[in-house]
Amino acid sequence: MLTVTSALRVLVDPRTEHDGDVVVDDGSSVATTLDASGCVVTAGLVNAHHHLLQTAFRTLPGTRGVPMADWLPTMAQAYTAAGHDPELYGVAASVGAAEGLLSGVTTIADHHLNWPTDASPDGTVALAAATVDAVRGLGGRLVFVRGSARDDPSRAAGSADAIVRALLHEDAVDGTDPDGRLQVAVGPAGVHSDGEGTFRALGEVAAEHGLRRRTQANEQVDTAIALERYGRRPLDLLEEWGWLAPDVTIAHLCDVTDDEIERLATAGVTATHAPGCDVPMGWGIAPVARLAAAGVPVGLGTSGGGSNDAGHLLADARLAMQVSALVGPQLPARQVLGMATEGSAVGLGRPELGHLGTGSAGDLCVWDVSGVTDAGVADPVAGLLWASPGRRPKHVVVGGRVVVRDGRLVTADEGELAARLRERLVGGRSRP
Repeated sequence: MLTVTSALRVLVDPRTEHDGDVVVDDGSSVATTLDASGCVVTAGLVNAHHHLLQTAFRTLPGTRGVPMADWLPTMAQAYTAAGHDPELYGVAASVGAAEGLLSGVTTIADHHLNWPTDASPDGTVALAAATVDAVRGLGGRLVFVRGSARDDPSRAAGSADAIVRALLHEDAVDGTDPDGRLQVAVGPAGVHSDGEGTFRALGEVAAEHGLRRRTQANEQVDTAIALERYGRRPLDLLEEWGWLAPDVTIAHLCDVTDDEIERLATAGVTATHAPGCDVPMGWGIAPVARLAAAGVPVGLGTSGGGSNDAGHLLADARLAMQVSALVGPQLPARQVLGMATEGSAVGLGRPELGHLGTGSAGDLCVWDVSGVTDAGVADPVAGLLWASPGRRPKHVVVGGRVVVRDGRLVTADEGELAARLRERLVGGRSRP
């Protein structure tokens, strides 16, 4: 039994808060206590859209302030130079997951889009397994999204099926293991990259195994490519291809009309806002207030290191709150914190995540607000976003287990993880 004591404020969910203690039943007979004096306690953050492999390729020359047509091949060349293998996937995921845990992210949805063109289904299983093992080894939760970017439809579907059969427990329900540590989903990169065949093939795998579906749409560049290639907007194509449905989450959605928002709401689609990617890439700002007002649940994601360079979801929540006034009313801090927790969990189909109420999985963060960066803050919950950009939590708990204590990883050494990635990249880039 884990007890978090003496919290200044406990945010149970975006609508409910109190002060005092939080008790988490971790299934253990050993009593553990965490002191939360001078702290705010929230549910563990849920990063609903990441590309963990890109953690190894941040601030690459030629990837800043350039069109997507130039950005994509630059990133692809970097992957090829480093080499697609389980070692690279594992060390990149370890660093990305550690960065997430150290910033309060207890669940990451990794939309993995880049695969070696000659990989067999078993080969892709090994790559996926390296990512899964890395995140699980640190104590975090992973949603592994078998993505596609210009893959052959049958190869993508065969790989997705093999990954489900090899990595999920035989008692998995709706693509999620019984312990909730691993979930598998599928997701083409978007209509700018993948055609109808890929969407339908991966959709069939999702239907067979009860998986969630995820894709990206309506960044400005996505809309432009869809109009040029098909003479239609992305959501028109997704609807025709069977990808506007309650099991679908769409990331970005910067360039959407009021009519399209109503169609998303009617179809039961959920959304993921990714301002830390969309703003620097020049793709626009999703109209979160209009989406939410129409009844579209909105989560939050960082996207990958190739476009964002950081996997700090709370920092991106702050950015989402700040830039919201450019496309609508200012979003309140509690609503944005709700996006980073409950909203993201809804899009994953995971009602046990993103809150500390009845049925919670027991994921939480303890944020110290007693220092100078929070001095003078009248509302400590709102201050989590408005004050102290880039703050780290004092403690992080996943399923009742402490994985970050006093700002340090319990399960690994941060410096060693960083060194492993540096060494791997130097070795990979020296290969012929």
